[in-house]
Amino acid sequence: MDETLAGPAAKVSRGDTPPLLEIRGLSAGYGRIDAVRNVSLTVARGQLVALVGANGAGKTTLLRAISGVHKISGGSVLFEGRDITRRRPAERVRLGICQVPEGRQVFGPLSVADNLLLGAFTACDRRLVADDMERMYTLFPILKQKAAQAAGTLSGGQQQMLAMARALMGRPRLLLLDEPSMGLAPLLVREILAAVDDLRRQGITIFLIEQNAQAALSIADRGHVIESGELVLSGSGEELLGNEQVRKAYLGI
Repeated sequence: MDETLAGPAAKVSRGDTPPLLEIRGLSAGYGRIDAVRNVSLTVARGQLVALVGANGAGKTTLLRAISGVHKISGGSVLFEGRDITRRRPAERVRLGICQVPEGRQVFGPLSVADNLLLGAFTACDRRLVADDMERMYTLFPILKQKAAQAAGTLSGGQQQMLAMARALMGRPRLLLLDEPSMGLAPLLVREILAAVDDLRRQGITIFLIEQNAQAALSIADRGHVIESGELVLSGSGEELLGNEQVRKAYLGI
């Protein structure tokens, strides 16, 4: 994948350049209950940042707040230093924020190829869209083999690849990944996380939400641990993997 797919801002930030994503004191929830409380973190250009935690810790709520599909009750979201807290989801997509939702959520009756085309709904140049589809087929060869097949007939791992490729068709500057390993066999988990790591190496900035702490932190530049809606630990992926609290709570060591 070249820089044209990763986007013009897919480079590690230097100097005084603001982080690509900055969350300041964000709170969000359901009714009167905040599932996420006063969360602050940053994602620099070119980084893979992982957020790990148990089911119900607030991971998905935070990601949905970043993409704009969940209303926040406090705090702000900044993208490239600009406040986008009140921007609609479609506007955030046009800025380059693309999400791969939990549970994949492919359009089952549509073909693999049509699912990919839907990911490029903001594109105007048909030639570039065709080029991007070929890049997706290179990244995930199985999708090319099944391009005419209904997405709903794919295996869980293949649907996850399709969901990731669909988001990449939007040429993201920030890729939001929500539990990409959920429901997959260990071999497929390794394959999917290897693909995520490859995307990071190619320059795409990634915010990864995962319950599988071992897998996520092993490829993360930086990681955060969330418990009951609050960040409780932060550090490099390597530091958190070696943290005794993390090892006991999430790694079973």
